[in-house]
Amino acid sequence: VMDMSCFPIFILLFLFPFSKSDDQLTQGKPLSPGDILISKDGVFALGFFSPANSNKSLYVGIWFYNIPESSRAIVWVANRDNPATTASPAALAISVKSDLVLSDSGGHTLWMTKNNVTADEDARASAVLLDTGNLVLRSPNGTVIWQSFDHPTDTILPGMRFLLSYKGRVMGRLVAWKGPDDPSVGDFSFGLDPDLGMQIVTWHGAKLYCRISVWNGASVSGGTYPGNSSSVVYQTIVNTGDRFYLMYSISDDSPYARIMLDYTGTMSLLTWNSYSSSWIATSERPSGGYGVYGSCGPFGYSDFTGATPTCQCLDGFEPDPMNSSRVCRRVEALKCGSKNHFLRLSGMKVPDRFLHIRNRSFDQCAAECSRNCSCTAYAYANLSSAGTLGDQTRCLVWTGELVDTWKTNNYGENLYIRLGDSPAAVHKNSNLVKILPPVVACLLLLTCIALVWKCEYRGVRRKKEIKKKLMLRYLSASSELGGKNSDFPFVSFEDIVAATDNFSDSNMLGMGGFGKVYKGILEDDKEVAIKRLGSGSGQGIEEFRNEVTLIAKLQHRNLVRLLSCCIHDDEKLLIYEYMPNKSLDSFLFGIFRLLISCCTKFSMDRIKLAGMNTFTPIA
Repeated sequence: VMDMSCFPIFILLFLFPFSKSDDQLTQGKPLSPGDILISKDGVFALGFFSPANSNKSLYVGIWFYNIPESSRAIVWVANRDNPATTASPAALAISVKSDLVLSDSGGHTLWMTKNNVTADEDARASAVLLDTGNLVLRSPNGTVIWQSFDHPTDTILPGMRFLLSYKGRVMGRLVAWKGPDDPSVGDFSFGLDPDLGMQIVTWHGAKLYCRISVWNGASVSGGTYPGNSSSVVYQTIVNTGDRFYLMYSISDDSPYARIMLDYTGTMSLLTWNSYSSSWIATSERPSGGYGVYGSCGPFGYSDFTGATPTCQCLDGFEPDPMNSSRVCRRVEALKCGSKNHFLRLSGMKVPDRFLHIRNRSFDQCAAECSRNCSCTAYAYANLSSAGTLGDQTRCLVWTGELVDTWKTNNYGENLYIRLGDSPAAVHKNSNLVKILPPVVACLLLLTCIALVWKCEYRGVRRKKEIKKKLMLRYLSASSELGGKNSDFPFVSFEDIVAATDNFSDSNMLGMGGFGKVYKGILEDDKEVAIKRLGSGSGQGIEEFRNEVTLIAKLQHRNLVRLLSCCIHDDEKLLIYEYMPNKSLDSFLFGIFRLLISCCTKFSMDRIKLAGMNTFTPIA
């Protein structure tokens, strides 16, 4: 919240009973001390006031009306350098020439409007105070003869078109008050820089004090500023060819807002806070000394992106330890003819002292700077989509030091600064040239290997699919399997060879009249029993198909399950569930031997027992 001492405190003159309280001034009813005009909705008032430090000087001004009297900021003053006095009461009236004239009781003109309208003496011009804060002098037919918005003092109100230049000639200026209670012309002013014609600045006397913004060259350009929690303020710069003006607007249902240049040279965006009944400064330039022209030194910038502004060195620069003031120096010096590069900085308000080059593309703008050893930076804007009149581009280049650069959140553009390559960077680039070709070659080799592997994988997969179709064709003559042939799993001969270690004898479980049985481990670590039908077994395709059909139909918990099969040239193989606890015959013969052993032992015991019962009588 801004200190209330920054606002002028004035005394409204209620010296006489009100003789006027509507929004219009006519020739028959002049405005005297104690009279006020109030806009239709009561937003603004026009009347006489005296500053707090003087109750003898009288000024005609416009102020916000329907807020507390202590905060009724004055937004326009008519006779700021020629006040009336209470000793000689003044009056504001409309002359027969349709001019607004402020004169004292002695007939001395203190202030008057100047218009080029030749008025009929019988015409009755009138003045009206609008709810925008604009005092408008109109002819009877409604033609605007004069308006206060064309002659601002220290404040820009929403909706006001602040004319910066007309046909290339600088026109409007805001001029601050001389002091907090002195409305006369002060030392600070605001307007268009006449030297470059693209910068909106404030002056302290004739000295450049603060660069507020730089026009990007578009016919219509602008930005947004936060008003308060419920409003947004829009800034727009418009170039119609002849007229170049600045205006502000606020979002719907927003509180009051104003742009003010105060007596300290600070340009402030102020919005009304109804909860605290005070004006809140949502944006200030300069702020706390930051933003004053050149305050961060050459190659430094004012950083307004944080909670509080700070001075920073541009990337590629560092504080100079040999200089106690804010001076930044290059990390690597520029050498003409040596390699260097441009670094892009975004969100920047470009530095001062630029050269505007017209009709350039981005590459041409960059080349303009690259081939000039003294060029230290460039900025480019393509305005083809902005409805620009004439040149559709804007190329700015800088030579020498970069002075008065900002970084903000609300507006900014890309700034390309020239930096020298360090020896380490040059060495790094040299190493990169040496390393890059082998790395690219390795990547190409890996890519080729991956492609070959992918092709082989596809070939193997294709081969498996062909074999599967072949086996389906072998089994398709059987109707016993129904339509499940396509779902029956098949294992390739190569997988079986790998699973049995090429039919190693160490993996053989047994053999019979139709072939041998091997133990195998498939890719999923599943143990299986593989029956390899011998070539001399006499079993052909028909017998093989019948066996597959029969075993597939016989599904019982006491029977091993047929898991898959394989046909490869003359090879025919069946893959069964592996039973680790030996075969059935081993169990059957094992039990038979146990029974014989038990029976034999039992017979011997009977013989021994019979022998023990045989005895010889005692003689």
